[in-house]
Amino acid sequence: MYITGWTALLAALGAVPAVWSSGRTFAWVWVLSVLALAAIDAWLAPRATQVGVRRTAPGAVRLTESTQATLEVANLGRRRMRLTVRDAWQPSAGADEARHRLKLAGGESMRLTTGLTPTRRGDRQADRVTVRVAGPLHLAGRQRSIEANGHLRVLPEFASRRHLPSRLARLREIDGQTAVQLKGAGSEFDSLREYVIGDDVRSIDWRASARHADVQVRTYRPDRDRRVLTVLDTSRMSAARVGDSPRLDASIEATLLLTALASRAGDRVQVTAFDRVERARAAGTSGPAVMPALADALATVEPALIEPDWAAVARLVQGRLSQRALVVLLTTIDVSAIDSGLLDTVRSLSRSHVVLVASVDDPDEVAMLEGRDDVHAVYSAAAAARARIERDGVGMRLRQMGAEVVHAAPDDLAPAVADRYLALKAAGRL
Repeated sequence: MYITGWTALLAALGAVPAVWSSGRTFAWVWVLSVLALAAIDAWLAPRATQVGVRRTAPGAVRLTESTQATLEVANLGRRRMRLTVRDAWQPSAGADEARHRLKLAGGESMRLTTGLTPTRRGDRQADRVTVRVAGPLHLAGRQRSIEANGHLRVLPEFASRRHLPSRLARLREIDGQTAVQLKGAGSEFDSLREYVIGDDVRSIDWRASARHADVQVRTYRPDRDRRVLTVLDTSRMSAARVGDSPRLDASIEATLLLTALASRAGDRVQVTAFDRVERARAAGTSGPAVMPALADALATVEPALIEPDWAAVARLVQGRLSQRALVVLLTTIDVSAIDSGLLDTVRSLSRSHVVLVASVDDPDEVAMLEGRDDVHAVYSAAAAARARIERDGVGMRLRQMGAEVVHAAPDDLAPAVADRYLALKAAGRL
């Protein structure tokens, strides 16, 4: 049972005579009479058990995009009903206009829609559907909460896809026009051309040269079917917020853009989210199915407040890669990497693979470096400068081990990683 605002208003009117006189007895009689009318009204209302509900939720939607959930409400009885229906969702599902008012005749049904604009990745769960059936006097009614399962998977936003067309154009240039100018770019034969100074003499085709007046050299296209393994660090440092989102979200954006680019290049892509155990994995797919599978796998990945096990990462990479590949480590480059084992892992992997270490820069740290307004700002700038020096020192040690190092602001990390991937391809290292 529930009461409406009309019941409260009528009960309050009974207190007016008590203000001007000592007629408290009248006030109590009035309030009790109103409550009795409300009870009668609720008793006369149709039974809430005669309302049937079925929820249909969309399977998935990208973060910041909108979708709709559908409720089918049916009057299973013979009496006409005035209903208020609340379609409840988690707050982060971004439900809009979740309350619906409707009238249903006996045996009639109606389809209701609730707009959803999620604000977080992951699985957003629906709560129970609450139904209120009003009585004939509008003073009270019957209420019931009905279990109606439903969930919405919120996929990563992939805002960095706006950078994909320009990188694909660069990829076509590397794979086509400039492929003949690359030294050691691969083993896939492309064509013959005339020898020019600077060409590797090992690429001379002596048989073809014997049939021509000029010396002929073989040209090669960059190898396809290369392996690219991306490791997302989901340990405690990935939970730190840079801007409006955790570091992990910027790493996910970089993973999506790199995977889209590498799959178009014909490379085989694997992705794993790891801290001390594997939290998610995307592998074994190719073609158009790569990106949906990757987005679905990364949708529910959340940071874990634990230290990373880099030795386990090295074992995982070596176990899954049997030939030379590009290994991308999306983590945090700071002084803690010395003790965490990151340097040892990079040193081990660099012997067999091309290693790229990418990290997100904190925009607040850049702002702190420019602060000189007061004593506190100066000390903050000094602390930020020291942190940058330590981070640059770790980055230098990683480069000395043969690793590629990329660090950029959250919005710039994805294109920076993609550009470094293209640079490695252009240099014939992939």
